[in-house]
Amino acid sequence: MKAVIIENYGGKEEMKMVEFPMPKAAANQVVIKEEATSINPVDWKTREGYLQEVVPLEFPIILGSDVAGTIIEVGSDVMDWKVGDRVFAQTAMTSFGTYGEYVPVEANLIAKIPSNVSFSEAAAIPLAALMAWQGLFDYGHLKKGETVLILGGAGGIGTYAIQFAKEIGAKVLTTASKKNHELVTSLGADQVIDYRSEKVSDLLEDVDLVFDTIGGAAQKEAFSVLKPKTGRMITIVGLAEEGLAEKQDVYFESIFLKQNAAQLTEVVKLIEAGKVKSVIGATFPFSEKGLQDAHELSATGHAIGKIIVEF
Repeated sequence: MKAVIIENYGGKEEMKMVEFPMPKAAANQVVIKEEATSINPVDWKTREGYLQEVVPLEFPIILGSDVAGTIIEVGSDVMDWKVGDRVFAQTAMTSFGTYGEYVPVEANLIAKIPSNVSFSEAAAIPLAALMAWQGLFDYGHLKKGETVLILGGAGGIGTYAIQFAKEIGAKVLTTASKKNHELVTSLGADQVIDYRSEKVSDLLEDVDLVFDTIGGAAQKEAFSVLKPKTGRMITIVGLAEEGLAEKQDVYFESIFLKQNAAQLTEVVKLIEAGKVKSVIGATFPFSEKGLQDAHELSATGHAIGKIIVEF
């Protein structure tokens, strides 16, 4: 099969298209013929070597963790899936990722793609939607009637977070550049702050939850808009400055994704029902250059929605 691998950490030019051995399904796995994958910041951060101490992998590495496609092989212990099923998943973090024509995936990580959801729409979901879901609900405990501020509403995670929060009946505030105001409003944002010309600390107060996908100065400023004592901030990018949560008397937690096929199924039910959609901002072909260009766009930090790679 064709796969794009890295054999050293470094720039995008380290990604090379090669012929790679076909995977075989272990007893608890299926093999998926890929139709689409998506790019996440963790992909290029891994490629650059930033995560090598956190997630030690052996070269050669096939990057990528989001996959949508069709099952072509089923392991001996797998009972719930069959050859021909249209599925998607967020794979385990291994050296055998999704930048290849076929990928082995543990059967307990996959979910079914409904007939009215495309492979590209499904490939956009796993990491971004799960991170949004878990940040808002598992860790942020967002409830109907509460107010949530989503930092980075036009990004891959932010676009899902706006829709999930709106769906449960929260008041949704978000930050986005002016050119993306129409998009985030269409997804359900009640108020949009232009982070280039406005400050959330001047415009907001008594926010119940801040869901931070940006970090840095934006995170630091957002602490001041939370309700004292009951306010909470959930971030996916770590703490910008020690002591901020204690100073503001609010709850803070930096989270990591937990793979969860049941939650993927809940998300895809919302998409199937037309209540949530995958926002795809750019699509690239599966090729050496396609993946290099996709990584370059992701690394700018200004991609809209999800970046998809189609096979």
